[in-house]
Amino acid sequence: MEYFDSLDPLLRVFWYIALPASVIFLIQTIMTFFGGDTADGLDADFDGDLEDGDSHFQLFSFRNLINFLLGFSWTGISFYNSINHTLLIVLSVAVGALFVYMFFAIIRELQKLAEDNSFSYEETLNKSAEVYLTIPGGKSGRGKILVSVNGSMHELDAMTENDVKIPSGSTVKIVKILNENILLVETL
Repeated sequence: MEYFDSLDPLLRVFWYIALPASVIFLIQTIMTFFGGDTADGLDADFDGDLEDGDSHFQLFSFRNLINFLLGFSWTGISFYNSINHTLLIVLSVAVGALFVYMFFAIIRELQKLAEDNSFSYEETLNKSAEVYLTIPGGKSGRGKILVSVNGSMHELDAMTENDVKIPSGSTVKIVKILNENILLVETL
């Protein structure tokens, strides 16, 4: 502690902010990788709804405070002897804000990676498909078709209104959904 007492007051403040912020940042990072990062424990009145309303990012959170303090303090320590104190504080605040913005940008990009792979019959409308099991003519029986939706193949029940049966291997177009899970098809 004698080392810190001998430092200039501004540099001492930077160090007193940097050390606990770094330790807390390290703990947060470890907890993130082990799944202990469900919430940061603080609720803010401001909801950081900066996009289209789907974002769960809060601008004023404990994590963002730590990110700001990390950038602020280490910039102050790094450039303490390089520039005058007023410019140093301005630069430190700017880098701290940049750390918060970078964290926000990373989270936004990670949220874009989430995708909804649930299947919906509506996605098959007007798509072409291959007949897997022969479809009998008329609405008297069902066959099966193979259709690709969002890069995955689905084997689905299908019927036709025509009186002509559609043999296996034929290409058909899906025109309608019957009873929420049977597709009405016609030959191409």
